[in-house]
Amino acid sequence: WLKPPGLRQGRQRAATTPSGDMSEAAPAEKGEKVQCFGRKKTAVAVALVRTGSGQVRLNGCPIHTIKPEILRVKVYEPLLLLGRERCSKVDIRLRVRGGGYTSQIYALRQAIAKGIVAYYQKYIDEASKKEIKDILMAYDRSLIVADPRRCEPKKFGGRSARARFQKSYR
Repeated sequence: WLKPPGLRQGRQRAATTPSGDMSEAAPAEKGEKVQCFGRKKTAVAVALVRTGSGQVRLNGCPIHTIKPEILRVKVYEPLLLLGRERCSKVDIRLRVRGGGYTSQIYALRQAIAKGIVAYYQKYIDEASKKEIKDILMAYDRSLIVADPRRCEPKKFGGRSARARFQKSYR
């Protein structure tokens, strides 16, 4: 069953007048969005920062549902450091995959911090972006810069990456 052309799903273009003007222009602020990622070991978090009212959601759920509770404060750190007035201007949607609980939490906090910095650079101004970046870097460098450490692979002749099997001479 085909729908008539006027009832198509998806994005609808606003009607234009013969002069080319938009009769109903969409608000420009809603299109302001930035996508950033954070990494820790094998965990990858993607943050979509857009103009909004200060909502933060992780995989579609509110951020206060993050488990384990003890590490929840780590995700809040970039938001608490920057203050309510800066973070209430943006909505943040987060997705995270891979790694363990702790790695996911550290990837999330990095994605949030990098996303807010990128949003301020692109849509606000360079001075406020530098101020935000300095606040975050002074607190914890890993909020902006990824940690390059990875697990070293196991080699033959031993039970782990560095440990060797015991050798006997007689």
